[in-house]
Amino acid sequence: MIKTIIVDDEPLALDILEAHIEKIPELELLSRCSNAIEANQALNENEVDLLFLDIQMPQLTGIEFLRSIKNPPMVIFTTAYPEYAVEGFNLEAVDYLLKPISFERFLKATNKVIDRMNAGDGSTDPGSASDSADDFFFVKSDKKLVKVFYKDILYIEGLKDYVIIRTETGRVITLQTMKSLEHKLPSSMFMRIHRSYIMNLQKIKALEGNMVELVEKGQTKHIPIGKNYRDGLAELVESKKL
Repeated sequence: MIKTIIVDDEPLALDILEAHIEKIPELELLSRCSNAIEANQALNENEVDLLFLDIQMPQLTGIEFLRSIKNPPMVIFTTAYPEYAVEGFNLEAVDYLLKPISFERFLKATNKVIDRMNAGDGSTDPGSASDSADDFFFVKSDKKLVKVFYKDILYIEGLKDYVIIRTETGRVITLQTMKSLEHKLPSSMFMRIHRSYIMNLQKIKALEGNMVELVEKGQTKHIPIGKNYRDGLAELVESKKL
């Protein structure tokens, strides 16, 4: 069971979150909190795996509260304000839900948490990429371990049981699944935009319809945005639009 607490200063928002949680067998609701002070007490009294955290609250915002936690659980932000999305992802949030929160969108966010728990890659794992200060990782390719810097990655392409890591200088092919690699990448830099593609957000040049535009080896390239991933990317883009 994924032990969960919900934090929001609006009773109706808490009711909606609780109703959604009741529909998902993997989630166990430990506490309803109306502010950060109550949430802090709940964290001190319980072992918590997941925190649904509102951002705009009196006394202490959700972002300020998360920054104050020494070893935070996994966090899904809930808010009516899309402009906080980038800051939320920079704090390694699993997801960012805009109110009003539909059950379909809630389930999608929760499935990310379930996947991380099943992979043993929750945010409380000190060995996870999200908690690591390193700016690189190693993958096995062609009988050797190849060092790959996050900043050099353009995008990652899935091909059956292999993934192709496309970099500024070439490509690295490794035998593993997209899901396993996705969990190892820092969520502040990378986002799954398609069943077969993970994108380095810093390398996006433009969005055109359902395509992401980037530059690869001096040439413009377009990568499709999958239907199930459009909302997450759209929320991120809206938060950065002037």
